[in-house]
Amino acid sequence: MLRNQQNISQKQQLGQQQKLSPQQLQFIKLLQLPTIALEQRIKEELELNPILEEAEPGEIRQERVEIEDEKPISQEKEDGLETLEEHEVDWDDFDTNTEFEGESYSTPTHPDMQEWQDLPDPYHASFLEELEEQVSLLDLTEEEELIADQILGSLDEDGYFRRELEAVADNIAFNHSVYVEVEDVDRIRKQIQLLDPIGIASMSLQDCLLVQIEQSSNELDGRELAIDIVKDAWQAFEKKHFNKLLQKFNVSEEELKDAFDVIKGMDPRPGAVSTGMEESQNYIEPDFEVYWRNTDESNLDKGEFLINLNQRNSPSLRISPDYKEMWNDIKEKREKPDQQTQNFIKGKIDSANWFIESIKQRQNTLMNVMKTMVALQEDFFKYGDSLKPMILKDIAERIGMDISTISRVVNGKYVQTNFGVHELKYFFNEGMETDSGEEVSNREVKNILQTIIDEEDKRSPMSDQDLANQLNEKGYKVARRTVSKYREQLNEPVARLRKQI
Repeated sequence: MLRNQQNISQKQQLGQQQKLSPQQLQFIKLLQLPTIALEQRIKEELELNPILEEAEPGEIRQERVEIEDEKPISQEKEDGLETLEEHEVDWDDFDTNTEFEGESYSTPTHPDMQEWQDLPDPYHASFLEELEEQVSLLDLTEEEELIADQILGSLDEDGYFRRELEAVADNIAFNHSVYVEVEDVDRIRKQIQLLDPIGIASMSLQDCLLVQIEQSSNELDGRELAIDIVKDAWQAFEKKHFNKLLQKFNVSEEELKDAFDVIKGMDPRPGAVSTGMEESQNYIEPDFEVYWRNTDESNLDKGEFLINLNQRNSPSLRISPDYKEMWNDIKEKREKPDQQTQNFIKGKIDSANWFIESIKQRQNTLMNVMKTMVALQEDFFKYGDSLKPMILKDIAERIGMDISTISRVVNGKYVQTNFGVHELKYFFNEGMETDSGEEVSNREVKNILQTIIDEEDKRSPMSDQDLANQLNEKGYKVARRTVSKYREQLNEPVARLRKQI
């Protein structure tokens, strides 16, 4: 006998759920954008919202004086749309986004800078196009050109050819009905290997280094021995078994060292090259500029910090005067458009107001974070060293914001200083206590660890435990596991792989 059981129960639970308003979401998204991405985002908003437009520089200078003493913009209502009469817009407050409570964060620009911004980037041939051009200069038949195209199209990001030779021959037969021998594929591949850069289309690291050494100058000290090592003793070379190599080839340590120098001088990644186009697209645009200006030559500690928020390429925004006049006509009953038109204009006005307000809040938040970082890392911004322990919580507590907000501010943003360009994350590090009770940053410990590794005897490199003992002798209480973690972060290999002749 089958019996169906059905349990139905109800449970009432009281809880609170916090939801972000559209304005808050927009502010968060803008906050995490770096300078270059913000410029693109502003351009997108200008295309989407006809109410917004770029303000004229001369117009901005006039309006700055008028709104310097005005209060910050009040919070917009979030409980629904007001009636037409209730919807008041303070147009002067939204004519520009470069002011917040009378403080300007804009960076002076040259009047001719806009012309340079509009210049197109010059064309640069890609790495693959350069290889194809070199292949076209070889005396190849149509079948051989098909093989070359297959090989070039199969190169990985380091320039290696990882496919099976049989797979290339099968692919040509299937797609082009042309039958080629595996030996022909390998022959064309070896011809491509001799193109610039030498070693391209190699099938392994051993193959890549060997062809480069064979094409190097005959007068290079250690060249012949390097060829023999790579060709006949590759495993011993990889594991740095120096004694086995000395016995196998019956050479002196000096001769072996010359051979190793030859091998280390070759390029293990011939395809990992960048063109001018790639270099121009990967440059860093600092979001801040922080400089220390000394005001008393007799006292180097007396002076002031200059902190600028980079806005060179971010246009200043305002509400379009045409739409402003149109809205005033609607409010004063001089025009009576349909309800859909009124709602459209009102929605675009609200969107423009929120966007300008979010830009202002972003400027203010970024400046508050940067000022606090400078205050906590004053010695670094003055002298370029002595980073103190600092975490996101330290900034959040001082400016009264959530840690997640500070994380969004520092993520992907850079600051230009007298000591180079640094990512904001660079200044955040955990603390470590020394034997004397002084708190130092783990970055300082890493620098000392790097110095120890650089100065060690490369014939007998120190193990991680030996490195930990060295740090302990210097007063830094560090465990072996911590040393291993720091060593990996410094991209230093284990002791066996640091061994040299």
